[in-house]
Parts: sequence; C-alpha cells; structure tokens
Amino acid sequence: MMKRILITGCSSGYGLETARHFHAGGWTVIATMRNPAAAPLEPSARLRLLPLDVTDDDSIAAAIAAAGPIDVLVNNAGIGLFGALEHAPLRRIRDVYATNSLGTIAMTQAVIPQMRERRSGTIVNVTSSATLASFPYAAAYTGSKTAIQGFTGSLAHELEPLGIGVKLVEPGYGPTTAFSANTDVALADVLPEPYGNHAAPILAGMAQPALFTTEADVATAVWDAVHDQTGRSHFPAGADALAIAAAA
Repeated sequence: MMKRILITGCSSGYGLETARHFHAGGWTVIATMRNPAAAPLEPSARLRLLPLDVTDDDSIAAAIAAAGPIDVLVNNAGIGLFGALEHAPLRRIRDVYATNSLGTIAMTQAVIPQMRERRSGTIVNVTSSATLASFPYAAAYTGSKTAIQGFTGSLAHELEPLGIGVKLVEPGYGPTTAFSANTDVALADVLPEPYGNHAAPILAGMAQPALFTTEADVATAVWDAVHDQTGRSHFPAGADALAIAAAA
C-alpha cells in the first residue's frame, strides 16, 4: 500500500526539497503552505498542494480533513529571527513561537487520533542544531525550537505504546534557505551598538561558513527518520549539525 506523507512549510527550502524527495521515492505527498498558488511544485496524482496556516485552528482542521489518512506528518514550517534579544520586537517573538512551537504542537495534536486508531504512524519534528549547541543572537528562535525538543522527547514515550513514532530532525545552518528572508525585521534594527561590533565577525562567519546544511541534507535526514527501525530519535542534518552533535 502506498504511503502518504503530509509536510508543512513546502513553499521553499527544507520543506520543498523534502516533498520532492518523498515524491521521487514513490510516496503520495500532501505538500502544505500558506499560499499553494506560489509553490514551485506541479500537482499530480501523487502530489497534492493544500493551503495551511499552522497558527490557525480552522486552517489546520480543514487541511487535515482534506488530506485524508496520512502515515507521516513532518512539522517543518518555521520562521527565523536573528538579532539581539533586547531589540527584537515582542510581536515578532510571539510570531516565532506561534509557528515554531505552538504550530508544531497543534499539527501533532490534530493527527494523533487517526494514527492512534490505526496504531501506526510517524511524526517528524524539524528543529535546529541551535538546540544542540547555543550561539548568540538567536535566543528567541533557539527557545522556540528547544521547546519542541522537550515536547518531542516526552511525546515519544507517550505515543510509543500506541504504535506511533516521534522523531527529531536537527538541521544546521542553511545559507541557501529563506531563514532570515521571511521576516519584516531589518538586521540593522536588531543589531545596533553595542551589539554590532561583537556581531560583525559572527555575521562574517555566517556569510562564508566552513560547514553548512543543504536542503538535500534535511530531506535525506527526514527520509532516514521515517524509515528508521532502530528506535533512534535524533537525526542531525548537515555537515555542521553532524559535527555539533558529535561534539555534544
């Protein structure tokens, strides 16, 4: 029987590549995003595009109903926030937690009933290597992803007796993704002095990272997490995330 996977945040980056990877692997893919019309994906018999805002309860309910039975949920939708916490707009921090933390929790809660009834299914939560080793100017973002690390660990124990697996994929820094592009906060506004001088070499390192994560790295890690039969729970994705995990 053909497997079905629902992936959030498929308009670009990790979600887009993961959708393509699973489709190429023979799966039926339900690719979700806020605006499917703008997605660089062509719908087909095994590829459906659905609108989904993970911060909206009605949107979640409609997407789950339209998707039908799914074997795997990948909680990938997320937004970034970089800069000094002192200068980060609180409204933006709330947005980050609403999407990265509460959105993941809401989506997970929405799919548990059908997986529990079938006594099978896998939930993959995409977090960040920032949860493995902290770095400056990402406090709110790191907090939003660390919340999901703890959430996933506890939930995995809760759902294992029901036949449902819960996994973590931890990408490193992806310079080719829209991590900072999907924000309306200008970098200069969140890194004024005295933070600017300290941040300058960090920004320079981010511009030319020795190790980094690609979209394909994350798609492969999600694939490995979904197909894992060993009980492994953490899947670092990308050369930098693997190095951080090895040193942790």
